[in-house]
Amino acid sequence: MARARRGSRLALVLALLLGAPKAALAAAEPQVNVIPAPLSVASAADPTPVLIADGETIFAPRGDTAALQIARELSDLALSTRGLTLKLAVGDGPGPNTPEIVLVRQPGLGPEAYALDVKQGQARIAATGDAGLFYGAVTLWQLLTPDAGRGPVTLAAVRIEDRPQFAWRGLLLDSARHFQTPAEVEQLIDWMSLHKLNVLHWHLVDDQGWRLQIRKYPQLTAVGAWRTPPAGSPDATPAGARYGGFYTQGQVRAIVAHAAARHVTIVPEIEMPGHAVSALLAYPQLGAGGPAPAAAQTDWGGFPYVYNVDDRTFGFLEDVLTEVMALFPGRYIHVGGDEAAKERWNSTPQAQARLRALGQSDPAALQADFTRRIAAFLEAHGRRLVGWDEILQGGELPADAVVMSWHGVDGALAAAAKGHDAVLAPAPVLYFDNRPGEGPREPPGRGPPVTLRDVYAFNPLPATLTPEAAGHLLGLQGNLWTEHVRTAPQVQAMTFPKAAAVAEVAWSAPGRRDWEGFVRRLPAQYARYAALGIGADASAVTVRVDAAPAGADATVTLGSQLGLGEMRYTTDGSEPGPASPLYAQAFAVKLPARVRAVAYLDGVRLGPVADAQLDAASIRRRASQQLRLCNDKLQLSLEGARTADGRSPAYLVNPQDACWIYAGADLTGIERLTVAFARLPFNFGLDAGHNSVILHPPRQPAGELEVRQDSCTTDPIAVAALPPGTAGSHAEVSLPLPARSGRHDLCFTFTSLGFDPLLALDWVQLAPPGSAAAGPAPRGR
Repeated sequence: MARARRGSRLALVLALLLGAPKAALAAAEPQVNVIPAPLSVASAADPTPVLIADGETIFAPRGDTAALQIARELSDLALSTRGLTLKLAVGDGPGPNTPEIVLVRQPGLGPEAYALDVKQGQARIAATGDAGLFYGAVTLWQLLTPDAGRGPVTLAAVRIEDRPQFAWRGLLLDSARHFQTPAEVEQLIDWMSLHKLNVLHWHLVDDQGWRLQIRKYPQLTAVGAWRTPPAGSPDATPAGARYGGFYTQGQVRAIVAHAAARHVTIVPEIEMPGHAVSALLAYPQLGAGGPAPAAAQTDWGGFPYVYNVDDRTFGFLEDVLTEVMALFPGRYIHVGGDEAAKERWNSTPQAQARLRALGQSDPAALQADFTRRIAAFLEAHGRRLVGWDEILQGGELPADAVVMSWHGVDGALAAAAKGHDAVLAPAPVLYFDNRPGEGPREPPGRGPPVTLRDVYAFNPLPATLTPEAAGHLLGLQGNLWTEHVRTAPQVQAMTFPKAAAVAEVAWSAPGRRDWEGFVRRLPAQYARYAALGIGADASAVTVRVDAAPAGADATVTLGSQLGLGEMRYTTDGSEPGPASPLYAQAFAVKLPARVRAVAYLDGVRLGPVADAQLDAASIRRRASQQLRLCNDKLQLSLEGARTADGRSPAYLVNPQDACWIYAGADLTGIERLTVAFARLPFNFGLDAGHNSVILHPPRQPAGELEVRQDSCTTDPIAVAALPPGTAGSHAEVSLPLPARSGRHDLCFTFTSLGFDPLLALDWVQLAPPGSAAAGPAPRGR
């Protein structure tokens, strides 16, 4: 990015930060349902609205093939999401005062900037570059889809001027851990472009899979692209078939061309020197300190296996990168560099010889040398190396290297202070595989929730950033790691609407970002998602209904992630509306009851209706996600094999400690409880020998369930033997409880002889007072 561009961006940021307050800006301009928020919106001098109906024409300049293609895409979007048929025409311009859409070229606006005028019967998009014209068309499409309606749309007379804050507005897609089809990748690119996201960081290589065809080294895909999932995992088959896949070079070229047509640059990532198991299984002679075991490819976590640092290995990597560069024309090539263990270099003669040649004793110097050598190769071919923030360790980086910061923002700040360009991708806030909510129906992923509001609140321009360092900040991206996100619906739910929040943080200037304004625009965005077929997660806008026993009845508490607006509810099963009771505090209901609730902001419904069927059993049931982990240092929401009743549950668990707490359980009159659990394959690379795993010694080989009161270290108040089973099995145990009264914490632990399989609690059911059974199978809420 040119220094002049950096300076102008910083000036824009400062001007908006020092300008009018957000409330004044909001009051002075019309509101438009556009995400990300445009730079400026003003009412047109002539306030006459413009009607866009069937049969209107989109004009593209004569001879402008790019503009004609954008017009065609706008027409396709209008038809698929609004049911509007818009015709295409090429010419020198439409006649005056005709209700048509016009695309024109206007010099001097910048490559991604545009101006959109809705006035005098026309919607006119002006831009200098193809990307700007496309983004203007995206904004007009959003104006055409202000709700879930179909047919003609009346547009307010406005002028929108817009350009992005950052040049790098990205999304990482991890195809190494779980493979997405080429069609799914292209579909994700389509959806990215409609958010004005312009960089797909494509994670193609990791320990668990090598996904890119390299013609000179066919074993990379013949061996490295496939693994045999452990028995009992969601990917396993009864026949023990291999799982995986790879992209042929022809498929990659098609995907790259598809992305370029939508103004998305693909940055491929080829991991080195660590995260190399899949490559080292294919070519073991390239590894340091001996071969990697095939079993490592099926595990999640970190591993000690790294590339060697001899000339043969670098020759291999340069050959690979030569084919990569032929497929991906963009300037940036990502080489990973994260979590590279150094231990094997300590015992490798070639590594020790290289360390002596460098005059160093710390093996961290080998990674710095590794990075410099690869960076020089890429630079000689007109490319720039990008690496995770670990590449800052062990020595100076080449001046042109780009640092991607995932350890918070510190890596980016350190890189910028040294004059390196940087991209922000910090964990956990921009890690899309963290659960978006706490409900039992959330997709599997990392356990600690990161909400939509958390993502939106991320500040890419901290106060400690100097003006010079700010000039080195290329932008930011959300990262979808797929260890535990294996299906297309899961990818969609974990990516959207968080991608909309990242888009606004990356595109809109600081003075234009406002959580309340973003929330007001979410209903229209969810309607677009539905029209596009995107299964977006709705936890951000769905009211959470929690119920607890209160004698023979229940107390209901409502909650929301939004932190604004209001919640309306009903208790008779009717649809809640703006005139329904306003939630102010916990309320009592007589059982059985049906509580329905929905969030509103200024009378506008924000999300779907939450619907909870409450009875004496359901209010005493808790899924694992509604319990507390005794040890939350490692939290995962793991998907298990399909159960006999057809569910594909996720289990909130710490693989290092099988222990859960049901906080504040009302034990008055409770004589019995039932616990459902699963045995999951233990495929985690935690530490050598898994010494960090806490095991509770069993009394018999299959183990027991132990229940304790108010502490996890006292003697159990109830114990039940577990039925025998293997990984992938699901079972229930029911056991009597001694008489208790009042509210107490219940601690549940499993005993076992070993850590594999992993015992994961599914749900706990306290039998209602006077009930002889534990109640029906659990129902998610």
